[in-house]
Amino acid sequence: MEVKDTYKTIKSPVGNVLFKDKNSKFYGYAYPVSNEEEIRQHIEALKKEHHSARHWCYSYQIGTENIVYRANDDGEPSNSAGMPIYRQIQSFEVTNILIVVVRYFGGVKLGVSGLINAYKTTAQLTLEASKIVEKTINIDYLISFDYINMNTVMCIIKEKNLNIINQKLELDCQITISVRKKEATSTFEIFENLYEIEIKEI
Repeated sequence: MEVKDTYKTIKSPVGNVLFKDKNSKFYGYAYPVSNEEEIRQHIEALKKEHHSARHWCYSYQIGTENIVYRANDDGEPSNSAGMPIYRQIQSFEVTNILIVVVRYFGGVKLGVSGLINAYKTTAQLTLEASKIVEKTINIDYLISFDYINMNTVMCIIKEKNLNIINQKLELDCQITISVRKKEATSTFEIFENLYEIEIKEI
């Protein structure tokens, strides 16, 4: 069975995507995120920027295998804002993403079906304006070895075209590598079978 080791996300933030309905204005924003602290900061910044808006509804999804998501209606009728936004995240098959829709009320009530359509459409337009990229799911390993084994380790890294993300090359050497998930087991076994070289997942 083929291991799925890629996922889709957006390359960079997108903002001010405008949708109007019956005098209400909906501004869509999308951000690539990797944790809930980043999400909180983006929402706080938007609340300052749009301090006179009525609602800041959002949805996010983080993770590739263990998914964490949330949909927030921020005072709109239940499931009329956050979930329509989240369904667009699912529809575009993206993760590690936050979408916020800022609403300025225009004096005319849209009704629940109108709200669902407005939040869905704003999220859809925002995602269509985003550059969606495919990334690999990687596993990081820490390789520890004595300096005399440097050549052996470096030869394997070069031969396998492994990505070094950190290295400390002294008498006791440590190199952190990032490996695509489907190549992780075979890479681990190569290093594990070498004398005087330790490898562990981090």
